[in-house]
Amino acid sequence: MIYDSIVETIGNTPIVKLNNITRGIRGTVLAKVEYFNPGNSTKDRMALKMIEDAEKQGKLKPGGTIIEGTSGNTGMGLALTAIAKGYKCIFTMADKQSQEKINILKAVGAEVIVCPTNVEPDDPRSYYSVARKLSKEIPNSIYPNQYDNPSNAQAHYESTGPEIWKQTEGRITHYVATVGTGGSMCGTAKYLKEQNKSLITVGIDTYGSVFKKYKETGIFDENEIYPYLTEGFGEDILPKNVDFDTIDLFIKVTDKDGAIMARKLSREEGLFVGWSSGSAVHGALEYAQDNLKKDDVMVILLPDHGTRYLAKVYNDQWMKDHGFLETRTFASARDIITQRNGKDSLHTVQQSAKISEAIQVLNREGIDQIPVTENGHFVGSVSSASLLEKIIQDPNIQNKAVGEIMDKPMLFVAPDSTLDVLSSLLNRDNKAVLVRDTDEKVHIITQHDVLKAMAAQ
Repeated sequence: MIYDSIVETIGNTPIVKLNNITRGIRGTVLAKVEYFNPGNSTKDRMALKMIEDAEKQGKLKPGGTIIEGTSGNTGMGLALTAIAKGYKCIFTMADKQSQEKINILKAVGAEVIVCPTNVEPDDPRSYYSVARKLSKEIPNSIYPNQYDNPSNAQAHYESTGPEIWKQTEGRITHYVATVGTGGSMCGTAKYLKEQNKSLITVGIDTYGSVFKKYKETGIFDENEIYPYLTEGFGEDILPKNVDFDTIDLFIKVTDKDGAIMARKLSREEGLFVGWSSGSAVHGALEYAQDNLKKDDVMVILLPDHGTRYLAKVYNDQWMKDHGFLETRTFASARDIITQRNGKDSLHTVQQSAKISEAIQVLNREGIDQIPVTENGHFVGSVSSASLLEKIIQDPNIQNKAVGEIMDKPMLFVAPDSTLDVLSSLLNRDNKAVLVRDTDEKVHIITQHDVLKAMAAQ
């Protein structure tokens, strides 16, 4: 068969049975291998759909420019579509994305603008904001906005879902996918649940993302947000394409576990996949271990290809430097907490408490800083140094509420954050960070803790 352009080859990717990493698990575990798409990722599907729908709606005219914020894969799908249809592309990316992704986008003719990762979504420097700004300034351009564009989820409803249903002959009982923009999970899940109401969907989230807690509590907790390394899923926003009603439960996976599983898939199953694919499989197997029955059929979506991560996940030195290879002992936030043998206790003070009460806690416990809470949320912090400075200026502030003079909240970091990451975050302005473990318990790590761990290396 001869295709008129590369975009006609999108879709109809194979499903492959996982044989070696699933030993001991009941049921059948299958992988939907999306790197068989021409752009090597599942994002090709929705990229084509978004552009075709924009054309039908008259929003994109001949010779126009496509401007999008991307972690790389959506950009590749859009770039291939642009080549086939005669458009230009400008992409904004967060600086945590791999250099391979940037180079690939440039190779297919796109302009790439790299933006800082650790800024708020509405910060004018964020890759979301820069893309929106450019789309307003450049004539005959569109900002597809994969996060909120319904064409994203619709693409998977029309293609990925029906493919999986047909390929499994309707035997699928569980569907697992990482959740970022929400399209590949929710569009596919919607279709599959329409065919089988009892089908269970498992969303894979990462530590530092808001999805799991929002699903379970309905609370958008900014304290859940902190830097993480995994690319392509998890968010610090709630995209409109994430339909929580189609996701039965979430499982969080650490950066380390996702990276190690990606390497295992390559070596033990012959599937040279990306980091998020490793995260999807790790979370899926964690669920399957206790929940999958003999006759169940689980399908896991593997989003992209390993070539995107040659300098990271498939680079031994990078893996060692981040403490991800088991062959090297490399202290992390988790190690610091574990070495306390459960003896650590996080002391907090209420926002409404008097400053004199906060001083009493600091003196009684012999600590230098303390988080400020309100209704279970971490809303600020106070330290002995900042309190002393303020009291010298005004001795009467001791009767004021802590909330009136508190400093910004302490940063939350991932449990697998290594000493180099922790030391870069702890400075004059941030003298301590917080860590939420897998049991949702919060721990504090101070500069002294990091220095002690470094001395023990």
